[in-house]
Amino acid sequence: MRSWSASIWLYLDRRILALFVLGFASGLPLLLVYSTLSFWLRQENVSLTEIGWFSLAGTAYGLKFVWAPLVDHIRIPILTACLGQRRSWLLCAQVAVAATILALGATNPGEALTLTAFWAVALAFASATQDIVVDALRIEMLDDEEQGSGAANFVNGYRVGTLAAGAGALILADVYGWFWAYAAIATLMILGMAVTLLLPEPKSLEGPEPGHEDWRGRLQNAVVSPFREFTRREHWIIMLVFIAVYKYGDALLGAMANPFYADMGFSGTEIAVITKGWGLAMSLIGAILGGILVARQGLLMALFVTGVGQLTGNLAFAWLASAGKSLSALTFAIAVENLTGAMATAAFVAYLSSLCNVQFTATQYALLTSLTAQARTVFAAGGGWLADYLGWTLFFLTTIAAAAPGLVLLVWLMRREAPGGNNL
Repeated sequence: MRSWSASIWLYLDRRILALFVLGFASGLPLLLVYSTLSFWLRQENVSLTEIGWFSLAGTAYGLKFVWAPLVDHIRIPILTACLGQRRSWLLCAQVAVAATILALGATNPGEALTLTAFWAVALAFASATQDIVVDALRIEMLDDEEQGSGAANFVNGYRVGTLAAGAGALILADVYGWFWAYAAIATLMILGMAVTLLLPEPKSLEGPEPGHEDWRGRLQNAVVSPFREFTRREHWIIMLVFIAVYKYGDALLGAMANPFYADMGFSGTEIAVITKGWGLAMSLIGAILGGILVARQGLLMALFVTGVGQLTGNLAFAWLASAGKSLSALTFAIAVENLTGAMATAAFVAYLSSLCNVQFTATQYALLTSLTAQARTVFAAGGGWLADYLGWTLFFLTTIAAAAPGLVLLVWLMRREAPGGNNL
């Protein structure tokens, strides 16, 4: 473990700084497929039913594990020889993202909605592929103690990217029109491409070239081996359950936050300024603090500290619900929840990264993140019923109890950590 000063200075490492830019590039496409696109569609008088169906365009994000083995094992002619496995895939994905953003922006949803849908799906696929490669690159080029800082900078860059593609694109569209708004976001992808070309390729893995195996061997190595390797680990089932439930309380709160603000009587402007502007600032600080904590205290201890800290955010919302409408109370609750939530997210991403074998980085990380995404969706589904049944104050207190299983499993894993291990 590093000293506090070394943990802070880690953020000046050029690899960590580069991850902010790569996170920014990864965050740019997301809202162009979701909320920014839906706003554009509504302006073009597309029906709400059709806009609802457009949410399926982002299905690729939840299915990344399906083609992640290709990213691990397929070599791109010429480019792989010049740039290496990771950077060649990443550059191709970034070019594809920029091209599909431009193509999507050039469509006319009011006259050719099917074409708009096609390019939205294509953009989501290219964006998900970029995410696969960036995650693998991040994991492979950092040590375990550096994963927290790397995850924090990546997440912060991602948030700034979504801000640019959300608020930034809407402002540009008002002034210059939708094509130029999308074109401006596509141009920002050049930053990610430049970093890809400047970064060194992670050390290549030992093993035979793909051509040295028959197709059965390549299929097994790409698809079967990542599962088999993970299931041979001690306590692997407990690890998976922990991964699924660690953010349960946070998932419940997040799913019902906006309806809660509306019920409390806050205006749209108040919500935007406090939850988005002030909340983003607290999230950026929290992610950095979470990364420092991982480097200083180790992964499991950082997960425990941030997991307990995250409960204070839920408690702050329970207090806000009982206090009634108050801008100062909302500002305080948002500060606590976003700060502690971002700290926990940085530690959690670092933990997921540490579980990946570098032989199967892209595949295993895609599987683990898909598990967390699906679990979050399923667990959050009952949030509305709970809020209706219990009322807001008791609902937020219940979200604290919902976080208990994850913390109990974490303590169990900490007690079984091998002496002299790497603090996983």
